[in-house]
Formats: sequence, structure tokens, C-alpha cells
Amino acid sequence: MMIALVVLACGSFAQKIVGSDTMLPLSQSEAETFIKEGKGNVSVTGGGSGVGFAALIDGTTDIAQASRAIMMTEKLKLSAAHISYKQVIVAYDALAIVVNPSNKINQLTREQLEGIFTGKIKNWKEVGGANLQIVVYTRESSSGTFEFVKTSVLKNKNFVNSALSMPATGAIIQSVSQTKGAIGYVGLAYVNKQVKALKVSYDKGKTFIVPDVATAMNKTYPITRPLYYYYNTKVEKKVTPYIKFVLSAEGQKIVSKVGYVPISK
Repeated sequence: MMIALVVLACGSFAQKIVGSDTMLPLSQSEAETFIKEGKGNVSVTGGGSGVGFAALIDGTTDIAQASRAIMMTEKLKLSAAHISYKQVIVAYDALAIVVNPSNKINQLTREQLEGIFTGKIKNWKEVGGANLQIVVYTRESSSGTFEFVKTSVLKNKNFVNSALSMPATGAIIQSVSQTKGAIGYVGLAYVNKQVKALKVSYDKGKTFIVPDVATAMNKTYPITRPLYYYYNTKVEKKVTPYIKFVLSAEGQKIVSKVGYVPISK
């Protein structure tokens, strides 16, 4: 399901932002303040980073929001369409591994996560938990978050065939909250009391780090990533006021407030 925010002032055309589901809360909050302060008009729609790049390629968006860097295939399509683009990092995100709150497991190593997501580990008792089948929830392949987890956590291995693909981050939260054996992954801003975020170790169990803004900012939490805006240089004049606002001190305060990591100054 695609979530959208559209707020328009009379007699004015909105800038369109399309893409990353992870970035929806951020772009929506930035757009709301931008509009309230009379700086301009912005519409924000999710659907996944791949959807954002596709919209940029076919000219149906001004800004593609992405939780991953642009792929070579997308670069080639932009080139074929004679589109010159710019990339801007607007914030950082800590990606949280989440389980059902009833799960007694509080921490896992990257190797254990790889085993779970690839299907080598099938029962929670194999990692010290209850005798309960593991149910893997993942994002669809067009999601930048899917690509990031596959690269960072699975080291480019494939997800288990039985993994249940969800169309949006909110759907992962809901599914994990309702399934005792579930595990999934979401951007930090989506973590709530319905799920439990696990501590993660990328040094084979020597240190386990909780995902939060503080550990993402000091770079101790290992599963962090930049969040991007991409735009066609032909609309640079149109999008610059909004992007400058997001990168301003006020815009970066919103980044922190919503649950993302501001750019280091």
C-alpha cells in the first residue's frame, strides 16, 4: 500500500517526491513544516526506492527519495533518457532488526541473522530461544531497505524462499507484532512498542549494540545507511528551496525529532 501526503496551496504547483517507504515519515514531516511556513508546496508518496528511481526515469517525479544508492541499471536508464541527475544525502538511518515482544531473544550476531534470513536457521531454539519456528518477513525487492539488508546483513546471499514479502514497512511492524515467531527489519523511525528491536553484533559476539539515534550518530551501531534525494538537474531551481530547507538547521532538527540521524556538521 502506498501512503501519500499531499498538501497544496491555491494557485501553486507542488513538488513531487516519490520513493523510499523508509523515508516517508521524514519527508512528510519536512514537507508539512515547509508548507506551513509558506515556503512552497510538496507532495510525498512512498512505494519503495525502486519506484522512486522509475519515476525519476520516466519524468513523473521531481525528487526520488531512496534508502539506497542508485544502481548501475538505473544510471544507464537515466543516461538513455538523457537525464542528468544530482544526489544529495539528507539524513542517516539505523536499520533495526525486530521480533515479536514475546520473544526472549534480545540480541543476535550478524552471522546468526544471516542464517535466519537465508533459512539455514529455522527454529528460535537454535539461537537460544524457545522451540518455535522462525517466520521471516521482508520487504519486496524494489525496496532500498531490502537491498541494504541483503548487502549488509546477508552479504549478498538470497533470502529464504519462504520469506513473506511485505509491500510497506508498516506491514512488517503489524505482521511481526501479530506473529510470535516472526522476525523482520525496519527503519529506526518505525520502531514502536508493538515490536522489540534486537541488539546486533558485527564482531562475532564481542559487542552487541542497540539501534538508536545515539549509536547511529556515533557509528557504533553497525547497520546504518545514508538516505538520499535524487533529482533531475532540469528542475534544480524548483527543488532547491525544499532541499536547502531539509539540510538547514531547522530541517535537521526535524530529522532528529522524527527518529532519523542528522548529517554531521
